[in-house]
Amino acid sequence: MKMAVEFPPNPYRFGEDAVLALARGVEEIGYDQLDLFDHVTVGLPIPGRREARIAAAEVLEPLVTLGAISSVTSRIGLGTGVLILPQRQPAVVAKQVGTLDRLSGGRVRLGIGVGWQVSEYESLGVPFRERGRRMDEAIQLLRAYWTETSVTFEGEFFRAEAMSMEPRPVQPGGPPVWVGGDSDAALRRAGRLGDGWMAMESSDEQLPSLPEKLGVIRTAAEEAGRDPGAIGIQVRISDAHELDRIAERVDALRTHGVTWLTVNMEMLDAAGVHGVDAQLETLAAIRERVHATAGVA
Repeated sequence: MKMAVEFPPNPYRFGEDAVLALARGVEEIGYDQLDLFDHVTVGLPIPGRREARIAAAEVLEPLVTLGAISSVTSRIGLGTGVLILPQRQPAVVAKQVGTLDRLSGGRVRLGIGVGWQVSEYESLGVPFRERGRRMDEAIQLLRAYWTETSVTFEGEFFRAEAMSMEPRPVQPGGPPVWVGGDSDAALRRAGRLGDGWMAMESSDEQLPSLPEKLGVIRTAAEEAGRDPGAIGIQVRISDAHELDRIAERVDALRTHGVTWLTVNMEMLDAAGVHGVDAQLETLAAIRERVHATAGVA
């Protein structure tokens, strides 16, 4: 099992150097991956708006931020958790992510999801009801640009004829693409097209339904002629600052075949752990406890 950190959306409030200092510290502690959240726009509460909740208003653009982080780190994986891919032109994303992979020495993992804000889609001129079909096409087109000398693609939403994209990513086949989301559609997509699945709910919420969800992923993989065992599984540790409960949670997750654990730094902030030094101290304690009690590398 490996360990990731879901980077806080607004660490810059701790100071000008907080983003890079926090990223350097997470790498020095020994975590394997940094994942950044994504929202381009955020819908505010107004009469008639369908969303029952409001997204985090302060979110740094993840690919730009990861580019900055790549310049001050050398080992840790750089990822999104998750990028709302159907809102974007996939050729542009392929170029951005391929460039990041090249400049970081092959450290990128692309986590993607369909999102949930109807208003965000509307603000970007993308029909919300098309998000799933757009996602499937975009995944195929990303990988085509990362691997093929000449790309010809004819889809419902995206097209290309004899197009090339250089330079290629460092990683053979391009960066791994992990699918986030807990719906049946997301689970099936992870099995059919993904290199991994990123659970969005915390471990305490996931455990009762985890066997069923993993079954959906594995069945979809088998039906697509893929090896279910090659698909990574990442689950967020609930209340990770509660060190005495970590071993119990990790043992349960390992039993189900979870390969990655992630710590959500927003949870730490909500628990009263504020500032770069305090958050790094807590992250170090979490990793040490997981390593000591559950044998996570």
